[in-house]
Amino acid sequence: MTTLRKFLHALAAIAAIAIVSPIPHASAQTSVLPSGGGAALIDTSDVVLLLLDHQAGLFQTVKDVTITDLRNNIIMLAKLATLLKIPIITTASEPNGPNGPLMPEIHQFAPHAKYVGRKGEVNAWDNADFVNAVRATGKKTLIMAGVWTSVCVMFPALDAKAAGYKVYAVMDASGDPSELASRTTLARFIQAGVIPTSTNAVLSETHRTWARPEAAELAKLYALAAPNYDAVIESYVKALEVGKQAK
Repeated sequence: MTTLRKFLHALAAIAAIAIVSPIPHASAQTSVLPSGGGAALIDTSDVVLLLLDHQAGLFQTVKDVTITDLRNNIIMLAKLATLLKIPIITTASEPNGPNGPLMPEIHQFAPHAKYVGRKGEVNAWDNADFVNAVRATGKKTLIMAGVWTSVCVMFPALDAKAAGYKVYAVMDASGDPSELASRTTLARFIQAGVIPTSTNAVLSETHRTWARPEAAELAKLYALAAPNYDAVIESYVKALEVGKQAK
């Protein structure tokens, strides 16, 4: 049995114990616990994920994050949204032009994602179909990622914030042509009240507890958001094996 599979079996056992012996914990549909924990965190029941202009041509211009990390982080978000039943809306301004098509893995790993084509608008919020699709979800918290961060994420993020939405910008699932562009965008996000975050933070913030039936599947996603987490899995599995041998 592989190390990862052993770890997932162990997690499944932990989750089963937690389900049989109920304790207060955050479920996929609950945000705030009796303790008050989660009051400032993402509520998965009120979230829509907006993946903006993740196009093959634009990827070639990204300089503030490696393309491998960028694609892995986007894939992780797509898989997370599918697992937790979070709606996804994707869009591209002109997929038949030099910016290229959307990366196919998004709809591959999130078949429930809704694609909204635009008519050339740079800012997705300028497109009525896109805005109507967001409104139709009934969600008031938007998690955005896209390429470029300084344009394709920032413009709709600022407009959505002005329209009354709570907006998160996933910085490492987005990319810019330079570090300066990224830092300037981050400053403008903070100035406008848009919340900058990372894929690992989104995963952990929506995950909340290992005492849930999806624990084993969620564990697999950490290897995408933080590849070195494989080392954590290996050490944990080894500790379990040593413990069994000592009995």
